[in-house]
Amino acid sequence: MEVKRFTKNDSGFTCIHCGRKVEPLGYTSRNHCPYCLWSVHIDINPGDRACECGGALRPIGADTDPKRGFIVIHKCERCGAVKRNKAAEDDDRDLLISLTVAGK
Repeated sequence: MEVKRFTKNDSGFTCIHCGRKVEPLGYTSRNHCPYCLWSVHIDINPGDRACECGGALRPIGADTDPKRGFIVIHKCERCGAVKRNKAAEDDDRDLLISLTVAGK
C-alpha cells in the first residue's frame, strides 16, 4: 500500500512572525508567509498537519533549483529541525534572493 507524502491543505492563516493575514494559494498547500517567509512546524509530510512540535520555523537560507525555482530552508526555533519547502509564486523575491546569497 502506497503512503501519501502530500496532502493538499490550502488554508489561510495569520503569520506568527509578522502578524500579516496570509490568503490561500489556490493551487497547492500554503506552507509559509509570503511576506517574511516564516512558517510553523506543523507538518511531517507536506500538508498533513501531523507534527506536534508547533515551533516557529525561521527562514535561514534559500537554494535555487532549475525545475522547482526557489527552495526556502527553515530551522525550527523549538526542536532544531531543518525543513526545505518550495517557494510560492507570491513570495517576496528580494527576501528569497537575500537568503540565497546569505546561505553561500
